Amino acid sequence: MTAGSRPARVAVDIGGTFTDVAVEHGADLHTVKVLTTPRAPEEGVMNGIAAAMEAAGLSPADVGIIIHGTTLATNALIERKGAVTALVVTEGFRDSVEMAYENRFEQYDIYMERPAPLVPRHLRLPVRERLNNRGETLIELDEDSVRALVPTLQKYGVQALAIGLLHAYANPAHEIRVEQILKEALPDLWITRASEVCPEIREYERQSTACANAYVQPVMARYLTNLDKALRTTGYDCPLFLMMSGGGITTLETAIANPIRLVESGPAGGAILASHIAAECGLDEVVSFDMGGTTAKICLIDQGKPQSSRTFEVARVYRFMKGSGLPLRIPVIEMVEIGAGGGSIAAVDSLKRITVGPKSAGSEPGPACYDLGGTEPTVTDADVALGRIDPAGFAGGRVKMDPRKAETALARAVGAPLDLTPTLAAFGVSEIVDENMANAARVHAVERGKSLDSRAMVAFGGAAPLHAARLAEKVGVRRVVVPTGAGVGSAIGFLRAPIAYEVVRSRYMKLSAFDADEANTILAEMHDEAEAVVRRGAGDQPTAEVRTAFMRYVGQGHEITVDLPLRLLKAGDADEIRHAFDAAYTALYGRTIPNMDVEILSWTLTLGTAVDAPALATDTPPLPAPEPSGRRRLFDAATSDFVDVPVYRREALRPGAVIAGPAIVAEEQTTTVVTAAFDAHVNALGYLVLDRRPN
Repeated sequence: MTAGSRPARVAVDIGGTFTDVAVEHGADLHTVKVLTTPRAPEEGVMNGIAAAMEAAGLSPADVGIIIHGTTLATNALIERKGAVTALVVTEGFRDSVEMAYENRFEQYDIYMERPAPLVPRHLRLPVRERLNNRGETLIELDEDSVRALVPTLQKYGVQALAIGLLHAYANPAHEIRVEQILKEALPDLWITRASEVCPEIREYERQSTACANAYVQPVMARYLTNLDKALRTTGYDCPLFLMMSGGGITTLETAIANPIRLVESGPAGGAILASHIAAECGLDEVVSFDMGGTTAKICLIDQGKPQSSRTFEVARVYRFMKGSGLPLRIPVIEMVEIGAGGGSIAAVDSLKRITVGPKSAGSEPGPACYDLGGTEPTVTDADVALGRIDPAGFAGGRVKMDPRKAETALARAVGAPLDLTPTLAAFGVSEIVDENMANAARVHAVERGKSLDSRAMVAFGGAAPLHAARLAEKVGVRRVVVPTGAGVGSAIGFLRAPIAYEVVRSRYMKLSAFDADEANTILAEMHDEAEAVVRRGAGDQPTAEVRTAFMRYVGQGHEITVDLPLRLLKAGDADEIRHAFDAAYTALYGRTIPNMDVEILSWTLTLGTAVDAPALATDTPPLPAPEPSGRRRLFDAATSDFVDVPVYRREALRPGAVIAGPAIVAEEQTTTVVTAAFDAHVNALGYLVLDRRPN
């Protein structure tokens, strides 16, 4: 490393098919895609880092920070491959986690199945105690009833324990004492307190979140510890940070204590990248489109900020059906995720319809064209058959493709049942996956009172630039931005994320009886907790704070998020907070309800390192495109036939270069298809911008 230069920064994102690595050193960015190694994910991470560091010409001593996002926690929940877990509950509430919401999320399916709880009934263990909703003791904790649980925990080989006592969000004393007693008897037991991981009202969600955290904690702790050890052994002495689902990064210790916050960490990095690009390009309304090997993720971004939430469902039994999964109350960037990636498997159902996903070929065996043993056709096989992918240059040449295997798989599984040629079978697969994504985007936008046709699209991920133009045609988007390094977009997004942590507290308060002193006490405690986490990684870096409250009209069942002033509150602030609530409520529902009191149920505080706003891209005079590097036969959806199109290398395109569609822009980790409906140009930042031609 040159004397006086800043240390390099490394980001790694593990996906279901590929592991993406980005190395940033000064103004230089080097990216690599390698196949994920499911049986030992750290091997794929180390392989990817080694390849990227070699490309950058750097050594481990040159690296100042490594940021990592992983799907391991999500996969453990979906595949039910976590630890043997028990749940300690208040006597009389053993079945709350199984009763759930006591509703039917699918009313017309007489065979409807609920997701099974992570903890079976024989390991849901009651203890005698009781608090009221203000945290006052009604029945003292019976410590003998806690000690009596030890033989049961030993008998069933319990590795992890969640403690979810009634109203512990208001007073965690009983949960803390249960933890102390069981830790003394079983020092190797992993213990999660619901009052720590989810100190909010609503018993079912709180217990579900605590159980999920406990369930994945031994798996995640083992993986993260092994990865940290492998990095140290290889010479990386820099800190290892983890990307969280809410869009911030945190320390290894915090990630091991709260691994449930790593769910959706990869997609969160992608949303951070899209927000950064939107600000750079002066785009106020954006839809981010992240399509990788296993899934596609769509997120709405307004004024440079992605939509966020504190509720999330994982491992849904029914595809896209709200209520059919395990609820988690964690900070999360809100997006819709569907099983539509390059590895999504295509088939023909009993009604002679082409279906795509959610099952994926993953990295083992992978799509048929990988020639690694896969025989089922995938979206990637369709893209190869349609001329969108150069088989010789896929993933920088690290994955060799056999187009004949793709055509054979498509002909057998899709073409033969529908009497279609392999080409038309591939086109059918492509159209179905694009329509699936378009429909998911439409529904996601409508549910939030948003529209898509006024937005620009930011496309990234290995497969997104292949499908972005066609998806934009379907949903009415007129501009598509494909950033530099789009194939590893989520990893690059990690490099743009702040070190941050969010704290939440449930504390009931009506605005008509607003207590500024109590509110300030709550917020001060939350600030201290968040600062203790953030300072571990941020040191003395400046921080920024965001405060919100979850509020509703008295008697309503659900809350909306309202911003709070960033200062000490005073009694007169009740009116200001009420005005903010009215504005947020009107934005969602188009009206307010007169003469109704408003109540605060929960408070949130997010503290993070300050992130400078990116500079706006300047206009660049148009330049003629360079000579194409070659030509390729590309299937054109408008004519249902192949057309001969030019192929341009992304690295050969200078800012200002203009390309008329149809065309192909190839780079090491992905390929951008410019359809006949679009023209493209390269902006001052080197981003490829596709603009819809006037009708």
